[in-house]
Amino acid sequence: MDAALAWLLLGLVLIVVELLTGTFYLLILGLAAGVGSLAAWYGAPLWLQTVIVAIAAGAGCYLLHKRKLAHPPKPADNQMDVGQTVAFESWISEPQRLARVRYRGAPWEAEVAGAGAVEPGALLYVTGTEGSRLRISTSRT
Repeated sequence: MDAALAWLLLGLVLIVVELLTGTFYLLILGLAAGVGSLAAWYGAPLWLQTVIVAIAAGAGCYLLHKRKLAHPPKPADNQMDVGQTVAFESWISEPQRLARVRYRGAPWEAEVAGAGAVEPGALLYVTGTEGSRLRISTSRT
């Protein structure tokens, strides 16, 4: 098999695997293998092809890592839930203000803001989420 074809096939396999994982690092490696395919097409010896692929992969991974550091992911707060009503069912721990509420037809664990008394059946409002736990309050704000 021709070296240019081998590098090209390796690059395509890495890009297909990247599409299944979504990390972008395999995409960089696949593109670097594509650069190696170009080097082989132009007649570079195998050792030079390997060096070119290594340099392209290293530079691409470095640039991707630098970009990820410059743009950290923002914490996701599901804005869809904010302002929705929940029905208070019972306390899990009243001193810690943890309660069981009914929201979207299912029981949820919630953290109740404030120090006021809450009776079963009371309607409360979602003010935010923390993982799978709702933060709720007696007012919409």
